[in-house]
Amino acid sequence: MKIGVLGAGVSGLSIGRQLGKQHDVELLERAPVHGGIARTRNAEGIAYHVTGGHCFNTKYNDVLDFVFKEILPEKDWHKIQRRATIKLSGNELTYPIEYAVKQISEFDNDLAIAITRDFLAADDDHHYENLEDWFRKKFGDTLAEQYFIPYNTKIWNRKPADMSPGWVEGKLPIPDKYSFFKGLISNEEDKMPHASFYYPNTNDQNTFIDNLARGLTIVTNYQVESIVKKPNGKWVINDEKEYDLLISTLPLNILPSLISGTPNEILEQAQKLKYNRVTTMLWETKGTRNTWTYIPESDNFFHRYIHIGNFFSPAKNYSITEVVGEKTYDEMLENGRKDPFLIRPVDYHVSGHAYVVFDEHYKSATEAIKNHLKHIGIYTLGRFGEWQYYNMDVCIKSSIDMAAAITKEHSISA
Repeated sequence: MKIGVLGAGVSGLSIGRQLGKQHDVELLERAPVHGGIARTRNAEGIAYHVTGGHCFNTKYNDVLDFVFKEILPEKDWHKIQRRATIKLSGNELTYPIEYAVKQISEFDNDLAIAITRDFLAADDDHHYENLEDWFRKKFGDTLAEQYFIPYNTKIWNRKPADMSPGWVEGKLPIPDKYSFFKGLISNEEDKMPHASFYYPNTNDQNTFIDNLARGLTIVTNYQVESIVKKPNGKWVINDEKEYDLLISTLPLNILPSLISGTPNEILEQAQKLKYNRVTTMLWETKGTRNTWTYIPESDNFFHRYIHIGNFFSPAKNYSITEVVGEKTYDEMLENGRKDPFLIRPVDYHVSGHAYVVFDEHYKSATEAIKNHLKHIGIYTLGRFGEWQYYNMDVCIKSSIDMAAAITKEHSISA
């Protein structure tokens, strides 16, 4: 079976590797090179992520087996302990903030008492009107107002009251009242899957990505402009490439407009989908042990530092500052000069699609589009193809599961 995969990011490469064992698979990629948003860029010998900070770990055994046994052996990675902090009122707190109440008490007893009182009194009925409501019911009003609401306003570029909480499962450590109380009297910490993570020994994520792409047929610099389904069921791309089966990792807000005969109501739903770009700047910095720093405060438009130099072995003093939306080089430089930790700018980048937005249209629009694509027989995959807030490991997991489903479906039909 001839299979076409639109997009050669982590999701496209992963399913290409899975299905390429039994089928003729070709990937079409508009960029000059594979890898998508997980690919690094080299500046002054530092390989850094221009869109987010992409590391690897997972709770899925099949993903671990795929990566370590088929792509890049475990011996070719080093393991890093996640050390994330939060800058609040000029103080550095350990992440997650709900376990840092003892630290907060050292500079603001009243705030620590209010956080404790509200967290223990929070009434979580598991019915949430929006993301702000979710924060208040999970963490109490004080933590919501001091950290979660302002920080999430920055990272989503909109008010949490106008967003769905659908993305948060598995993304945030959520303590119950017992573990919160243990955090007050002990050194209780979160047990998130990414509390530790792997990074290639080359100090460049492209080592993994290039191994993932090895042996695949990838056509780069290829812009998909039209998708047509012929009466015989085959798919034709740009009137020249023909496939028996089509898998798309293209953004869900763009794909319907490329498909011949898409109903107007589906095109309208696609226009409702929103996403954010991010602007990043790589800096030479002072030393830190941290891997991430989160910044909820409004006087600094950066929402986080990704201390990419601490992903390396040995570590180096380099960090990425990130802001949601488009900022100029001069704006990034001026904002960075407020923090003496940031010594010298090294590189600058503005992304395309970076993060999907979970607003009031998200659920109805994605359901309508996905149902239509399923009806006409196009498989959609990945962060933008499924319009989800997926980490790299979940993209790989989704690819493994889809490949298994396709193999089962076509073995039965055969």
